[in-house]
Amino acid sequence: MGMMRFQKLAAAALVSVLFLMFAGAIVRVTGAGMGCPDWPTCWGCLIPPTNVNQVDFSKLPIEKFQKKAERMGRDPATITVESLRQEFNPRHVWTEFSNRLASLPVGFFCLATFIAGFWQRLRRPLVFWMAFAALAVVLINAWMGARVVFSGLAPGVLTAHLALAMSLIGMLAYAAWAGTDQPWRVEMAAGPLVKLRWAVSMLLLTVVAEGIMGSQVREMTDELAKLHTGMPRSGWRVELESSWMYLIHRSFSWAVLAAVSWAWFLTKRHRVGGPGRVERVVLGIVLTQMLLGLVMAQVHIYSWVQVLHVGLAAILLAGIWLWRFGVSKNYR
Repeated sequence: MGMMRFQKLAAAALVSVLFLMFAGAIVRVTGAGMGCPDWPTCWGCLIPPTNVNQVDFSKLPIEKFQKKAERMGRDPATITVESLRQEFNPRHVWTEFSNRLASLPVGFFCLATFIAGFWQRLRRPLVFWMAFAALAVVLINAWMGARVVFSGLAPGVLTAHLALAMSLIGMLAYAAWAGTDQPWRVEMAAGPLVKLRWAVSMLLLTVVAEGIMGSQVREMTDELAKLHTGMPRSGWRVELESSWMYLIHRSFSWAVLAAVSWAWFLTKRHRVGGPGRVERVVLGIVLTQMLLGLVMAQVHIYSWVQVLHVGLAAILLAGIWLWRFGVSKNYR
């Protein structure tokens, strides 16, 4: 069965959010989060400069930069035109600007989904409100993105930014799933279906908890990158292993594996036709994530592994949301 126009828009919005999370992971791993020190312009320009000589420093809000430096624990007096000139990095500039560009399709498709949702509001009111909530979260997160820049990448702001993105994935996944007369559902007897509903709900909770702890660990690695410039990434593991948050995050992956194994067992035993595409994708990503975590814990904290780890976590969350909707009761 083909997707309705509304579902296509919601799915496009969801895909754009997942792509943006990959782009955001690249920004953080490369340390390009402050590649554009101002917002919405970048070094005072609508189109970012490729050379420091293209920057008109007289147009930059130096006082705001100094206040930001003070919030980050730096001496604001050290923020001068000359220091900014030395900090200019064209690769970081365009990496961060590309991340900003990647946010444009998110806004466009979420707005289009909300507008299309007006034709859903009578027959499927919850779908309409999810589309509205998704647009609201996008606007809030856009404002939060500006706060991330102005706060100097403050840890709490970054975590809140990620939490909103995780909720946005659930909203758009629901809109894409429920925006039709016959949404995809898992065919199973009533008794086992109740157990599977609990299993998938537990999987969802463990993955969300793992994601929140993972964001804290990412903030730790960001700090290590700042404190140990030029230090091999392999040396980070020693400091990370002294953190209880890192140790819990690393060990909690076994809880995720247990939850997905329970859900997989119930599906394989009781579902008509056995596990489908959604279930296979979820299990495959969980196993891949554990492998990537093992590489970072025992081999090396490769930057590309970090990016893949974050991006796959976003896709995993979308898949679990869809699975949870597929085993839900009949509601709109």
